[in-house]
Amino acid sequence: MRAGHRAPDFTLARLENGAARGSADLAKLLAGGPALLVFFKSTCPVCQMTLPFLERIHRGRTPESLDVFGVSQDDAETTQEFAGEFGIGFPMLLDTEESGYPASNAYGIAHVPSLFLVDRDRRIVWSLEGFNRRELLAVASYAGMSPFLPGENVPEWKAG
Repeated sequence: MRAGHRAPDFTLARLENGAARGSADLAKLLAGGPALLVFFKSTCPVCQMTLPFLERIHRGRTPESLDVFGVSQDDAETTQEFAGEFGIGFPMLLDTEESGYPASNAYGIAHVPSLFLVDRDRRIVWSLEGFNRRELLAVASYAGMSPFLPGENVPEWKAG
């Protein structure tokens, strides 16, 4: 999936208090405005580097600007451990092997992290595989902030 395409719908379990509880679909996620979908796996080193920067976007955004949602390819326990270890507080959805990775397959995920900014009309307006400092600055502008601190040593690029 690339910018300009219509975002495929999905329904995934939500991670709440360390367990899969309830579900969310794309329409629910977009009800509050644009959503940044972040597909990841806990064992991915580039994901471990990227998601804390995305947490800064989540914490620094205005409520109407952009919501960040993790789409984990791991089970609930592993996802909860990852979120705790890396200080991730944005909502997590579970797209597990057990369920056949329905969202990952619909979005054509070949590498993680894979990020998609989806507008209210379900149009993908931005996408990224891996880590790209310049691209993350661009998507953070939707939230009205920068994910990087002054003087912070951040690489320009890392493949996913």
